Amino acid sequence: MTIEKCIKEFDVDDVIFEEGSTGRELFVVLDGRVDIAKIDGSNKTIIVGLGKGEFFGEMAVIDGSARSATAIAAAPHTRVMRINHARFVYLVSQQPAFALMVMDALSKRLRASNAVTYRAAANP
Repeated sequence: MTIEKCIKEFDVDDVIFEEGSTGRELFVVLDGRVDIAKIDGSNKTIIVGLGKGEFFGEMAVIDGSARSATAIAAAPHTRVMRINHARFVYLVSQQPAFALMVMDALSKRLRASNAVTYRAAANP
C-alpha cells in the first residue's frame, strides 16, 4: 500500500472515528489538530488536543477493543496517517524506539486519566 493511501485530510469537526466503533489502526497527526473527546448526547468533553507528530487510536491497534473516545478534527486541513495493525506490529518489531514511544504515551495517558478519576472520587 502506498503512503498516499494511508493519509487522509479532514476539516474542522469531521469525525475521524467514534467512541464504540471498532478499528485496528492508529493515527499520526501530520498537520492540524485532533481533539479526543467523550460525547454524551449534546455534551462534548475534550479529553486532550493533539498536534503534529502526536498519535491516537493506539489502544485499538494493540488490543482490538472498541474505541474508548471519539476523534474529531479540530483545525482546517487536518491530515492524519493511518497505521494498520500489520504495519504497527512490523514497526514495533523493527523499531524498538517506536514501541517505547507508544508505551511512554500510554503510561502518561493512563496517569492523567487516573489523576482525573482520583480527583472526581475525592470531590464528589
